[in-house]
Amino acid sequence: MTSLFFLTFLFSSLLTRNVDANPNYIEALSKSLLFFQGQRSGPLPPDQQLSWRASSGLSDGSSANVDLTGGYYDAGDNIKFNFPMAFTTTMLSWSTLEYSAQMGPELQNARVNIRWATDYLLKCATATPGKLYVGVGDPNADHKCWERPEDMDAPRTVYSVSSSSPGSDVAAETAAALAASSMIFREVDSEYSRLLLETAKNVMQFAIQYRGNYSDSLSSSVCPFYCSYSGYKDELMWGAAWLLKATNDKNYENFIKSLGSGDQPDIFNWDSKYAGAYVLLSQRALVNNDTNFEQYKQEAESFICKILPNSPSSSTHYTPGGLMYKLPQSNLQHVTAITLLLTTYAKYMKATQHTFYCGNFDIVVPDTLISLSKKQVDYILGDNPKTMSYMVGFGSNFPLRIHHRASSLPSQGLLSKPFNCTEGFQFYHTENPNPNILTGAIVGGPDQNDEYPDLRNDYIHSEPTTYINAAFVGPLAYFASGGSA
Repeated sequence: MTSLFFLTFLFSSLLTRNVDANPNYIEALSKSLLFFQGQRSGPLPPDQQLSWRASSGLSDGSSANVDLTGGYYDAGDNIKFNFPMAFTTTMLSWSTLEYSAQMGPELQNARVNIRWATDYLLKCATATPGKLYVGVGDPNADHKCWERPEDMDAPRTVYSVSSSSPGSDVAAETAAALAASSMIFREVDSEYSRLLLETAKNVMQFAIQYRGNYSDSLSSSVCPFYCSYSGYKDELMWGAAWLLKATNDKNYENFIKSLGSGDQPDIFNWDSKYAGAYVLLSQRALVNNDTNFEQYKQEAESFICKILPNSPSSSTHYTPGGLMYKLPQSNLQHVTAITLLLTTYAKYMKATQHTFYCGNFDIVVPDTLISLSKKQVDYILGDNPKTMSYMVGFGSNFPLRIHHRASSLPSQGLLSKPFNCTEGFQFYHTENPNPNILTGAIVGGPDQNDEYPDLRNDYIHSEPTTYINAAFVGPLAYFASGGSA
């Protein structure tokens, strides 16, 4: 049974649908994972499929006499920001944990992508006692350049947090990533899994013991790019929730309780984690019937009621074509992250035949959430007023001029010499399509009116990020396996 307030929304959005109402979710899942190869930093392996990329950042960490090679560039630039990279890792791990049975042959590709990140995060957490490295590359210098990562000559400055310059937010997110990923490898590489979990515990203790926002410690090195606008309390809850899931250690439950009540959000992204923590913790109330976590179930449902269209407490705008619209910059990051929460909470609800109400309005059943999730997934894959797939390389109509240095510049094999910092801007300003297809990349997405100009300099709409894709893997796996409303 689907609630009446959702059916009203669904009927209106049907008017804008194109004839292709059943995207190939299996293909989209495969391409969403392939995208991460285009973001790789460090020495590339022989089985690298996106052959227009080559090894890069091979001296990362050398200025601090440590090895910080590897990891991912966060978006269309050549910087390794650990705060969003760790969130990417947590979300990719959560997607894989919840939907591994639906991923088929893509499960191994997901593990490879996760390990590419965790190998790097382990280096950051263990290279120097008392320090957590949290990024490589001067973002202010990098953003003045337009060059491939293979050719970058901007400073590869190393950033870290410590007891005297704390960063509870980035540390707790790193702990969350390591704890979540430890469960991915538990059955296939137990030694690596134990290393991830033990490191997660140590990093979480560091986050708890030395409190502070990393953006206060690092200022313009991370702001305005990835400022910790929401503070660090949400990451402390989020990190402890993942460690609780990975260990069942009662101490983490007690710590979560000691944090008190959190915000009542209507958003979920790399900076604001409360909604994710509530949904994750609600599993214990719903599936495990643990009444100690009832408050988090209620918070999760309060969040969902703010998302559902026409709910009395909804604070979420929808475009005329039916896309959730939260913020102008990179809106699809919010759509994919929230969609993962909706499909996952619906999964928990189905396990116990649970339903709930948004105020005194209609009953919310699992299919209410699945229907909305499917609408968002289908919209991104081309079922929208512009009949445009916002996943590069998927379908016949997709963004051609994405804001991405490596994609927009000729690949190494075509150059007699690399372009320097500023010479590459000739490719930034051209109206020609990008020469290299960053298969699977999901861009920031359309505006509030479903419009998308496909301009390289329109970065708030045309730039892909790792965290947009990471959250999308779970819903894609669900629908690829035949999930339906």
